[in-house]
Amino acid sequence: MYAIQIGVNLVIDVGNSSVKLAVFEKGKMAYQSVAYHENWFQKITGDFDKFAIENVIISRVRGLAENDLNSLKRMYRVLEVQHNMKLPFKNHYKTPKTLGADRIALMSGAALMFPGKAVLVIDAGSCITYDYKNENEDYFGGAISPGLQMRYKAVHHFTGKLPLLSPIIPETQMGNSTENAIHKGILAGLRYEIQGFIDEYLSENENLTIILTGGDLDYLRNDIKNRIFANPNFLLECLNGLLDYNLIND
Repeated sequence: MYAIQIGVNLVIDVGNSSVKLAVFEKGKMAYQSVAYHENWFQKITGDFDKFAIENVIISRVRGLAENDLNSLKRMYRVLEVQHNMKLPFKNHYKTPKTLGADRIALMSGAALMFPGKAVLVIDAGSCITYDYKNENEDYFGGAISPGLQMRYKAVHHFTGKLPLLSPIIPETQMGNSTENAIHKGILAGLRYEIQGFIDEYLSENENLTIILTGGDLDYLRNDIKNRIFANPNFLLECLNGLLDYNLIND
C-alpha cells in the first residue's frame, strides 16, 4: 500500500460523459460528487468549500474550459496526469504520449496497491480498457474495445429498424423478442469478451490479480466466472494514490 496521504486531496476524473469529483482525507474518500462538463468548477466552489483542500489531481480524457482550469490552479496546488510525470511503474508503451490519463492512473494505482503482483485492470466505461502490469511493475499496454453504451448506439445507428435501447439485464435466457435479443447479444457478447481476456492473461500467470471497475460494472460483474475485485471507485482511489506518490517524491 502507498504511503500515508499528505494533506486533503481533491481528485477530479474528467470522463467522456461526466466529471467525477472526490475528496480524500487520511487516505479515505470523505465525499464524492458528479458534475457535467459545463459546471464542474461551480460544483467545486459550491459543494467542496467545507473541506480544507490543499492538493488537486486531474485526469482528463477530454478538454476543460481553460479559464476554469486556471482559476482552480490559482486556488490549489494542481497536478495533471501526464505520461512524463513520476510514475510508480515502468512505462514501456510504444506511444507514451497517446496513453490516456485514465489508463496511466489505473496502472499507477495497481502498482501502489498491489506491488510485486501481476494485475489486470478492466475499466468498463465509454470504452472497455484492459491494462496489465507484471510483478516487476512493467507495463507494456493492453487493449481498447467499444463500451456498453457504444454498442447499443452502434446497433441502432448502423441498421434501419433496430431500436435504440438503454442497457438492462434481459428477463429471459433466450432473446425471445427483438429488444431481448439486442440486450442478450450485447451483454453476453461483452461478458464473453471480458472472460476471454481474463482467460488469456490467466494462461500466462495463474496468480493474476483482476480488478473490474467503471460505470457499467454492475451489468457485468455477476457473470464473470473468475474471482475478481469489483470496485466502482478504483480510478478515484488510483488518482489519490498517484497524487500522494508525486507529492512524496517531489
